[in-house]
Amino acid sequence: MTSSTSPVAVVTGANSGIGRAAALQLAQQGYRVFGIVRSIEKAAKLQARAHDLGVVIELIELDVASDSSVQLGFNDIFRTTDRIDVLVNNAGIGGNGVVEESTPQMFHDAFNVNVVGAVRCLQHVLPKMRAQRSGTIVNITSVVGKLAALAQAPYVASKWAFEGLSEELAQEVAPFGIRVAIIEPGVTKSSIFAKNIDAPNQTGAYDSHYRRMFAFYAAGIVNATPAEEVGALIHHAITTDTPQLRYACSWGGPEIVAGRARLTDSDWVTMAATDDDSEYYAAFKSAYGVDLGKS
Repeated sequence: MTSSTSPVAVVTGANSGIGRAAALQLAQQGYRVFGIVRSIEKAAKLQARAHDLGVVIELIELDVASDSSVQLGFNDIFRTTDRIDVLVNNAGIGGNGVVEESTPQMFHDAFNVNVVGAVRCLQHVLPKMRAQRSGTIVNITSVVGKLAALAQAPYVASKWAFEGLSEELAQEVAPFGIRVAIIEPGVTKSSIFAKNIDAPNQTGAYDSHYRRMFAFYAAGIVNATPAEEVGALIHHAITTDTPQLRYACSWGGPEIVAGRARLTDSDWVTMAATDDDSEYYAAFKSAYGVDLGKS
């Protein structure tokens, strides 16, 4: 085991998107960074970018969906360090589909990665942080953890659960000097969108919901916020002297969170009830200030 004066950060889902940006940002700020990836063989872009920036990311091959894989991965980390200062729970998967057409397995998979995967990592890190009486947990949820986006039931449910877990955790660990920051991105440049284009739509009964979901995706892809901006926000959330529990960010994020808070529940339900897509897009723009390019 080696000792170092550098703070130590563990970033899950470090191979792309927000995870890669966070790992590189923290390394540039002097952190010793362990980048959690499912496949080291697929981490060439991360390592090439780290080389270009003159920083080092120590790769740990680990699948957050597996108890044994997480155990082995953290064993590797703790063989070289006796402290963890930051854990960024970023690893996640999508999940499109309305409730009726999404299989139980789809819900299981989304929860196993997006919620239970974070719990697995937390349970290895928290004993170290409690002993140190310091540390920061950064949980990457989503704007859909505050607003139930159409036709993404497995993903939405998992992110709402992760929001609740994060609130619970923030209170639990506060007496030990550990902080929790919840990052709620809107649309950020990431490979998750390319991997998340399927939708069941088995009955055809929910065509309008799927159309509107993909309209949001299309507008988001055009306007997506660079992941590096979220990486910088994560560093700010870790180091600021005036911490917040929640940080909405990226394209559509702050606007949608604020807009949903203004809407009554009745208005929220009524918006999706219209059969007219143009009417829906206009109402969406009015409520959230976000133009889907269809109104």
